[in-house]
Amino acid sequence: MLDQPGPRSTPTFDSSSTSATAPTLPVAPIVALAEGDGIGPEIVAATLRVLEAAGARLDLRPICLGERAYRAGSDNGVPSSGWATLREAAVLLKGPITTPQGGGYKSVNVTLRKKFGLFANLRPCVAYHPFVPTRFPALDVVVVRENEEDTYGGIEHRQTAEVHQCLKLMTRPGCERIVRYAFEYARAHGRKRVTCLTKDNIMKLTDGLFRQVFEQVASEYPELQISHEIVDIGTARLATRPERYDVLVLPNLYGDIVSDVLAELAGSVGLAASANLGERFAMFEAIHGSAPDIAGRDLANPSGLLLAAVMMLDHLDQADVATRITEAWLRTLEDGVVTADIFASQAGQRQVGTREFARAVISRLGEQPKTLTTRRGGVVEVPRTHEHSPAPVKPIKRLVGIDVFLDWDQAGRVPEQLAAQLDLAKVPGLELEMISNRGTTVWPGVRPETWCSDHWRCRFRPTERSRELAPRELIDLLDALVGFDLPPIKTENLYTFDGRPGFSLGQGQ
Repeated sequence: MLDQPGPRSTPTFDSSSTSATAPTLPVAPIVALAEGDGIGPEIVAATLRVLEAAGARLDLRPICLGERAYRAGSDNGVPSSGWATLREAAVLLKGPITTPQGGGYKSVNVTLRKKFGLFANLRPCVAYHPFVPTRFPALDVVVVRENEEDTYGGIEHRQTAEVHQCLKLMTRPGCERIVRYAFEYARAHGRKRVTCLTKDNIMKLTDGLFRQVFEQVASEYPELQISHEIVDIGTARLATRPERYDVLVLPNLYGDIVSDVLAELAGSVGLAASANLGERFAMFEAIHGSAPDIAGRDLANPSGLLLAAVMMLDHLDQADVATRITEAWLRTLEDGVVTADIFASQAGQRQVGTREFARAVISRLGEQPKTLTTRRGGVVEVPRTHEHSPAPVKPIKRLVGIDVFLDWDQAGRVPEQLAAQLDLAKVPGLELEMISNRGTTVWPGVRPETWCSDHWRCRFRPTERSRELAPRELIDLLDALVGFDLPPIKTENLYTFDGRPGFSLGQGQ
């Protein structure tokens, strides 16, 4: 079992103690603290110095996450002894983590998001013009990213010599709670518009569900403007006209990418903070990685983690301390004190290291910015417990076919030859409707220009299309295929829901 030593160079403070100005402070909330890997210990130490100087009331409980846990045998970077600390705290301030390369290792972030139901990833992206170089001085966008579903389910398979697959899973409750969170956040923080980005013109069922839920939930917030854009053109517009956007809500993968794009457009990923929120747990971190190439060199910008700690303070009802730190940090930028990642040789700028930057922020506690606004992401649980809409009436579900996937690599990979072999294995009442390869229909009507891999989807439907299939018929079909040396590597049953297909057509079908 891995022990949990405290951070190597991070100061600790008894935040339950009293002071002359506040003789009866409330009990300090428990916060699990992970220094992380790479630059993590440095930026955690800098952040804690600022928190202590600003009067944050925290009962810190160090926990070891990341490389040391992996080396000790944990496949997810979380020691078995750490779970009790995390559950007791219900709040985690975390430095960046390095996940080892190679198979068998799970991401700490993904593990914690799934185990604690951290469905909402909140990433404010703000420009600090003219003190941080940016071409978009008016950029002020909040990204609300779904945090548990989509391709990040991590369900992947290698099925043939050439083909690997990743499953994209979207649930209606998962879509609804993140969309509702985005609207509640916009309402609570005086935002005007919520924009949804999907690729529902291609992924009509999964991304189509996300957009459908977005439009349904939007009707409950008539005071807010709404829009939907396809994610590719939406990202392009964000990269050229980000001031047009206010709050974005996106599925997991798109949200991960878009939030990094916006953070960089604002000036530096090193300035960007992140909150991962569930109904009973919250995790706060910078969005950047562990940057091992600069670890131990006093170069890292602690701002992303410091601003994440500010979000944490809002979450813990310590908005007074959060404001005090935010104002001092903005004042530091205004005075030109910056780390290497945002240094631009501007008049009045002074490049400093991690430790000196923290000292500069501390020396300005109590000061207010002269130019920059103190607007923050604010209290993040909006609301903490989410009430979902009543479940829709359960649809009538009918079995109407099956997709059988085959590893078939005969000479030439000619679809007509595969169709002829499948015809030998047919069973009464079922017929081959379509063969596709990499999603493209290649039978009937194959074109010689279409390249085919060794992975085939063969769709069987009842001869009488209106007839519902019995599960036994599918078993008989699979038995027949095995008998003709065509063993399936995967199957997907085809259903209609209230008469509407719950499956996509082959491309070109």
